Amino acid sequence: MRRALLLLLALLVTLAVAPASQSAAVTSGRPHQAGRWQLDDQGRVRIDHGVNMVYKQRSYAPDATGFGADDARFLRRNGFTTVRLGLIWKAVEPRPGEYDDGYLDRIAHTLGVLHRHGIVALLDFHQDLYNERFQGEGAPDWAVQDEGLPAQPQLGFPGNYFAMTAMWRAYDHFWANDPGPGGVGLQDRYAAAWAHVAARFRDTPGVQGYDIFNEPFPGSEWQTCLNLAGCPAWDPTLQSFSQRVIDAIREVDPSTTVYYEPNLFFNDGVPTYVRPTGENLGLSFHDYCGTSALADQYGVQCNALDGHTFDNAEAEVTAQGVTPLLTEFGATDDPGTLKGVAAIAMQHMVGWQFWAYCGCDDPTTTGPGTKQALVIDPSKPPRGKNVDLKKLRLLAVPHPLRVAGTPTSYDFDWDTKVFELRYSAARAGGTGAFGPGARTTIAVPALQYPHGYRVQVQGARVASRPGARTLVLAAAGTGDVTVRVAPRG
Repeated sequence: MRRALLLLLALLVTLAVAPASQSAAVTSGRPHQAGRWQLDDQGRVRIDHGVNMVYKQRSYAPDATGFGADDARFLRRNGFTTVRLGLIWKAVEPRPGEYDDGYLDRIAHTLGVLHRHGIVALLDFHQDLYNERFQGEGAPDWAVQDEGLPAQPQLGFPGNYFAMTAMWRAYDHFWANDPGPGGVGLQDRYAAAWAHVAARFRDTPGVQGYDIFNEPFPGSEWQTCLNLAGCPAWDPTLQSFSQRVIDAIREVDPSTTVYYEPNLFFNDGVPTYVRPTGENLGLSFHDYCGTSALADQYGVQCNALDGHTFDNAEAEVTAQGVTPLLTEFGATDDPGTLKGVAAIAMQHMVGWQFWAYCGCDDPTTTGPGTKQALVIDPSKPPRGKNVDLKKLRLLAVPHPLRVAGTPTSYDFDWDTKVFELRYSAARAGGTGAFGPGARTTIAVPALQYPHGYRVQVQGARVASRPGARTLVLAAAGTGDVTVRVAPRG
C-alpha cells in the first residue's frame, strides 16, 4: 500500500511538474525554436535584425569600449533587436579549469542593459586565428599546441589562415582533442567552459541563444575543403566537436537554442556536412563574398555566390529542422554589398547580425578600424559624426519584428522606400491559428520615413499611432494578412 501511494505521488508530481517546466521554457522571455522559426513567448515568429559587438582586446569585455545604455537606445530606436555578444575563451578560462566569474558578471551587466531596451543577445564564443600568437584571439595561451614552430609569416587576418603552419598545428591539436594541461583534452576543456557559461546564463532574461564556435577553420586540412563540394572528409570532425559542446550545454541548460557553425569556407558558398543532433538547435552562418572583399564592391558574381551560400543554408535547415540566423555579413561600407546581402536575407526570411557595431581596435580587420563600424567610438554618444549615417540608412530598414502567424514573404525597396509583408494566421511550427485581435509588429525606422508613412493593409487593422516607429497590426480574423508601407505624400 505504501509503495502504491509513493508511485501515485510520483506520478502526480510528474504530471504537475512537466507542464510547468514546459511553460517556463516558453514564457521565460527568451526566444524558443519551432522548426526554422524562432518564436516569442506568445508563439509569434521573431525576425531580428542587429549587430555584432565583440571586443578582441584585453579585457575582452564589450563594456570596456564604452558600449552601454546609449548604444542600446540607439539600436532599438533604429529597429535593431539583437546583438551577437562576444565572449572570449581566454577570458572565460584564463587557467585550466578555473573560470573568471568576474568577467561573466560584466557580460551579464551588458546583457541586462540590452534586455531593458528590448534587445536579445546571442552569446558567441568568438575566435579568429585561434590565439594572439597568430595575430588573432580566442583560445587561452595554455591551449596553444603549435609544436614549437615559428609563428611565421605574419600576414594578419585572413592571410595567416593560408600560410602559417604553426597556427594550423594549433587547430589540429584542438580538433583532435589532444590532451592539454592536466592530461585533459582541449575540446573537453572547451565544452566544460561552455557548460559553465550556460549554467551562469540559463535563467538570465534576454539570451537569444549560444553560438558555440566562430568560423571553425580546418587547420592543416583546409586545402581539402576549398572546393565546390566542400569537405565531407573533415566535416565529421567538426560535427563531433559540435556534438560534444551541445551535449555539455544540454547537461545544464535543456532549452536555450544552441547555434552551431559550418566550417569557415561555408562563407563563400561551400556546402556543409555538419549534422549534430538534439532539440532546439540553430544554424549560425556567415556570408562574405571573396570578390567583394578584394574589390570592395558588389557585382553579379557576388549576387550569385551569396545566393549559393543561402541555398546551402536552406539545405541544412531543411535537412536538420534547425533555425537559421545570418550572424555575420558586411565588414564593409560598400552599399552594394550591404544591400545585396540584406535583400537575399529578406528573400529567405532570415534574420541577421551585421559585422560590426564598432571597429574597436579589432586586430583582425583588413582595413581601417572604422571601415566595418556602424558607430565609430562607443565611448561617445552614437550621433553626428560618430555614426556612419550612410551605412545606417542601408541597415535600418523596415522588417517584421513579431508575426502572429507564419510569414510567407516580405521585401523592402531602398529606392522607393516601399515595404511589403504577407503572412498567414497559421501558427508556425504548431497547430491552430491566431485569432482576431492577434498583434503583429513591424519595425518602421524614422530614418526611412522622415515625413511619416502610410499603411495599406488587408486582413488586419492598424493599432498603433500614426508614424510610430513600431507599426502594430491587429488581425481582423483568421485569414491571410497583407500590408504595404510607403512614404507619406
